[in-house]
Amino acid sequence: MGATLQTVADEVGVSRSTVSNAYSRPDQLSPELRARILAAAERLGYAGPNPTARSLRRGKVDAIGVLLTANLTQAFRDPYAVEYLRGLAEVAERRQTSLLLIPIPPHDPEGALKAVRNAAVDAFCLYCVPDWHGVLDVIAARGLPVVAGDDPEIVANGMVHGDGIPVGFVGIDDREAARKLAAHVAALGHRRVALVVHWASEDGATGPVDLAPEDLRYTVSGERTRGFRDAITAAGGSWDDVLLINAAENDRAVGAEAAAHALDRLDRSTAIMATSDVLALGILDALATRGLRPGRDVSVTGFDDIPEAERAGLTTIRQPSAERGRITGQLLLDPPADPSDRRRVLPTTLMVRASTGPNNKKEAS
Repeated sequence: MGATLQTVADEVGVSRSTVSNAYSRPDQLSPELRARILAAAERLGYAGPNPTARSLRRGKVDAIGVLLTANLTQAFRDPYAVEYLRGLAEVAERRQTSLLLIPIPPHDPEGALKAVRNAAVDAFCLYCVPDWHGVLDVIAARGLPVVAGDDPEIVANGMVHGDGIPVGFVGIDDREAARKLAAHVAALGHRRVALVVHWASEDGATGPVDLAPEDLRYTVSGERTRGFRDAITAAGGSWDDVLLINAAENDRAVGAEAAAHALDRLDRSTAIMATSDVLALGILDALATRGLRPGRDVSVTGFDDIPEAERAGLTTIRQPSAERGRITGQLLLDPPADPSDRRRVLPTTLMVRASTGPNNKKEAS
């Protein structure tokens, strides 16, 4: 059996609490006594008090749980998510707090519930969690501070809070931002529009789907699609003429696969709008393989304004990434007393670049 706290205490001739103080409260001991205790511990092979048990006694583990509705490899392939996590980490490390990334993919609901229930954290950041997901009930039962990143309804409906528990929202108005983007496309004369939407459907297949925007279960996808519809119908277009294409993952290759359904048809779409820049870059790849020019033959838009979007000349919506993560960290680690200060709707900007241009094939009105 290995050395224990008691073993070291017996060796030095002090109490267990004195040995514990040598690790957790060194200011309570003389330098000489602490040195004797640490030397005895090293000699006996004692590694120190169990950090998890010590954290539980303090009631604090110095960690934030970050919930992602995706697997970790997907998250680290998404430049926007990486920048968001960087901003969150900057704030956390200044407070000597770590991040625990918790994927909650749809195919393993029981595993997700278990992971959230057992996570040793002081607060939760909901990077991408819809208001219907069962993990919200688990979080509510734990009574920890929460900041939602993509669904203000979580806060408005009180789905994850109890009395005195700080709950916040840091995000954008996805619907309004998408409306601005689609209004730009509509003003260029495009009516035969395709929308490539990540997680529009949960069947795991990339291809056209016959769904109304209200049928989309994931908040970001649904809100952006509703914003696209708002602008298209305001310009005199019909939702019945829109080709809605599900992208099974937020992945560049999947974006190219989805674009094929809009490009390889007799009534080719004159504009393809995507719910992320990653998907839009895949659409540009699909145009290139067919000898089509973005902004001339087919207009293309993205969403997020990741660094590669500017290099590709992609028209998109710019939204804060690292700054959004930093504000989230601040609200979790220093929650304002006034609940109204815990809701932050960040600005977005329409970035018009070469990937959009006038419709050269005017449809009949």
